[in-house]
Parts: sequence; C-alpha cells; structure tokens
Amino acid sequence: MTRPHRLYTGPELCALPAREVVSLLRRGEIAPAEAIAAAQDRTAQVEPDVNAIVTTCFDRARDRAGNLATENAALAGWLAGLPIGIKDLQAVAGVRSTWGNLALADFVPTESDPLVELLESRGGLVVGKTNTPEFGAGGNSTNAVFGSTRNPWDTRMNAGGSSGGAAVSLATGEVWLSHGSDLMGSLRTPAAHCGVLGLRPAPGRCGGGPGGAKFLPEGLNGPMARDVRDIALFLDAMTGWDPRMPLSLDAPEVPFQTAVEQATRPPRIAFSEDQDGFAAVETEIRETLRAAMAQVAAAGATVEEACPDLAGLNETYLAIRGMHYGTVIARLPEEVRATFGPRLADNVAYGLNLTVEQIYAATARRSQLYDIMRQFLSTWDVLAIPVVGIAPAPVEQEYPRFVDGQEIGTYEDWLRFSFLATTTLLPALAMPAGFTKAGLPVSIQLIGPPRGEAKLLQTALFIEQALGLPSTPIDPFRRH
Repeated sequence: MTRPHRLYTGPELCALPAREVVSLLRRGEIAPAEAIAAAQDRTAQVEPDVNAIVTTCFDRARDRAGNLATENAALAGWLAGLPIGIKDLQAVAGVRSTWGNLALADFVPTESDPLVELLESRGGLVVGKTNTPEFGAGGNSTNAVFGSTRNPWDTRMNAGGSSGGAAVSLATGEVWLSHGSDLMGSLRTPAAHCGVLGLRPAPGRCGGGPGGAKFLPEGLNGPMARDVRDIALFLDAMTGWDPRMPLSLDAPEVPFQTAVEQATRPPRIAFSEDQDGFAAVETEIRETLRAAMAQVAAAGATVEEACPDLAGLNETYLAIRGMHYGTVIARLPEEVRATFGPRLADNVAYGLNLTVEQIYAATARRSQLYDIMRQFLSTWDVLAIPVVGIAPAPVEQEYPRFVDGQEIGTYEDWLRFSFLATTTLLPALAMPAGFTKAGLPVSIQLIGPPRGEAKLLQTALFIEQALGLPSTPIDPFRRH
C-alpha cells in the first residue's frame, strides 16, 4: 500500500533530509542557530500530541554551536552543527537524564556518555532527550516519570520501544537524526511502528556496551533516521575508537556515506515472512511484506523464499538477555532498584535465576547459530524477515496478548523477530515497506553479514528506491 496522505505544517527546514541540512551548514548557507530554532519550533508544535522529546536543552545546544568554529573542523564536519536527539538512557552533561526511573527523575549528570561526547565532537548539537520505558525494558515507550509516547500516524497507538521517543522525533520532524539503542529490537520496533529507519550495528560500530558492563555486546547503540543515506551519515558520525569503550571500532577506510552508493549489482535477498514459523504474523503484515518484496524483485533484485534452520534460537536468546539484565540492571544502587516497575523487576529476576547450564548452553549454541548465519549469508546479501508481526497497538496496552489469533505466552514472544540479530551479533536494519489499510506503518527487517553494514545499507538503498515511499515528516494524526 502506498503511504497515506498526511499533512506537514512545520518549518520547511525540518522536512529536508539530514544530509542536505548538513550540506547547508557546511557551506555557511544557514547557521546552526537557524537549525536549532527550526527544531525548537517544531518540537513546541508537536510535543503536546506525541510526548517524544521529554527533556529539551536548546540553550545548551546554542552554547555548543558557538564553540564549533574553534573545534577541530575535520571532526565537526560530519554533522556541522546539526541538532540531534539522544535517548534518555545516555548521560548528557548538564541535562536531566532519568532512564525513565523515579529514583533518577531529577538526576543531572556532570559528564556525558562517551558516545555523546563523540557525536558532539563531530558537530552534533544535542537538543533533547527522547522517551523510553524504564531502563529500556519494554516494547511500549512509557514510564512513571514522563508517561507514554504516542504514535504520530495515529496518536491512539503506541510508538514501540524502547527507542519510541527517538522514532517519533524523526517521524514528526523534531530532529533530523536521533540516537537509539537495541537489545530486543529496541530501535527496530519503534522504527517499524513509526515509519522510519533504525540500524542495529555490529558490536563496537557505535561504541560499546553499557557503562557498567563495557564488554557486553548485546545492548548496542545505533543510528535512527528517515532514509538510508541519512542512516549512513549518522553511522559515520557514531563510529570510531575510544579506549573508554573497549568494544569500539576504528572508522572504516571507506565512509558509509560513500559505501552506500557503491553497489555493483542488484541485491540477492532471502525472504521469509515468518522466519520459518518462528513467530506469529498477522495476515495483513504478511501481505504487505510479500507485495513489497515482489516490487523489489520487479526492480531487478533476486528475491527468494529461504531461511536457515535456527533450532534453539529462542532459549539461547532469552538466556543471553537474562545475562544482560543480571549483569547491568541487577547491579544498580539499591535505592534505584527499590523503585523498579513490575516489567523491569521481572526481567532482572529472570536473569538472576538462570542456571549455570542455561548460561553455558546459550554461549555454546550462540556460536553455532552465528556459523549457520555466516554460511547462509555467503550466498545471500541479506535475510529479510518481519520486524514485528503486528501493527501498532493502543498506547494503553503494554504488549499484545494475541497475534494472528495465537495467544502470546510471554512479554518477549511478540518481539521474537528481534532475537536473531542480537544473538548472532549481525547488523540489522528496520525500514519502511508499506502501510496497513488503517494507515499504520509496516516495515521489513534486513539482517546482514558480519560487520556488513555497508552491504546492508546498499541493499536497503535498493529497496528504498524500488518501493519509492516518501520519507518526509508528518503532523501527528489525532483520532478520537
């Protein structure tokens, strides 16, 4: 289905792609102050309807803009004074940073997370913190500090989680680029629900693991944007070695903004509409993805039904996720843990109750699953699967109880399509593929080869051009 007509009444500058605004900034045709003012105007216009950027810091951004001229021009050139959003799971010095937790509701850090420092050194101007569930645990971006973020395509619906605020800030044009993070689809699901793009990169590509667990590769930062070329821009800005982030990687010799344009042939895409029955998918989602892949094949890509045997993926991923919560969240200060909501507390309890055998078995099976996918992707450029099997649900619903008539046994089950990339540590991209009859976004997930972000972006650009879906922002669509 083509994109439904939606109004956009914000500043003209906010509707441009990030790369075009950066080009204007580099040439001096606009000043950072003009971009900040446009973002501030748009944020004031839409926030009452969507609750996406829950803490703003426009004055801080203006102060930072004044220092750009005195900083390393080569570094600041990547973003050149472009306003960006940072998810409220990363510290920004001098800005309220809550992690969606009541105990941290008034916390103002004195130092920024290393990734934030990197982005600021490359010309990014942080204008706000985007909403997330408590410590990122949830597929619906709601918490006791700020409440719920609403889907701009229909404000009765949720925006996905945990990078829901980031996705909505892009879809509505509040910012041009917004930082996300991902453990169980936390930037892929919101991207899908809001009709934007979210890239879960290879470990180290965008920094490392959380501050208290620097060597954990499961919870990763990543770029979110409105189209593929802007994702490449933001990925370049996020990439680089920093000794404070031991998993971090040096920037590639060929920048991603260059590599995305260098495909030598149409892509070879293995497509599975339900990952060989791994998770339930609504009929309308199946039909939309089939139609999109048929359109991509008509444009010249090779698209065939194929999916490797991934036995043991479910229990392997759940154990890995449990280890993350047992290592990171369970070791927060007691006064913070005392305020945990039920969803976060359940995740921590699951992690702490893992048996030694579950941990060892998951570690061994993970390596086997990686080898299966590595060999599979030596034949195919990407594996294309759903992001989620259902359209956005009402914002009051924590997670869907049924998908395609099947009862969801646990909270994690409706997000099963996120498990494969996290378990095998392969890069994965969620991108728009169409819309439901009710006008809600549907997305496809592309999983690429090890450290294969360039190949992934090339394939995504081909799909984006084949589908021809507009990527301009929209006004929130209010239904009552």
